[in-house]
Amino acid sequence: MEVIAIVSLVMLLVLGALFVIVPRSRNKGEAKEANSNASAMASRSYTKEEISAHNTRTDCWVIIKDKVYDVTSYVEEHPGGDAILNNAGGDSTKGFFGPQHGTRVFDIIEDFCIGQLKDS
Repeated sequence: MEVIAIVSLVMLLVLGALFVIVPRSRNKGEAKEANSNASAMASRSYTKEEISAHNTRTDCWVIIKDKVYDVTSYVEEHPGGDAILNNAGGDSTKGFFGPQHGTRVFDIIEDFCIGQLKDS
């Protein structure tokens, strides 16, 4: 009887490990694809005029150090509320590097990068 219990326990552990391992390996493939898409998009260039058209809560682009970011999906999650809209469609470099942002923001911002600012 103990042998059956031990074998059953081992089988449950193996099945549990499979459920944990398999989804993670699938996500890694998706992450690589997302990163390659982000790299391709980040190679685009935009003029200030093009960026300025994206200045609303539902279509929000910003410039930070000559990079262009589409932060539309982050507007509602922004801990500072509507402060993110202060420079929507324009240069947010000064506000971005203000004292209100923790170091985490520097890690997540690149996920929103869509390109570079064209030289004027």
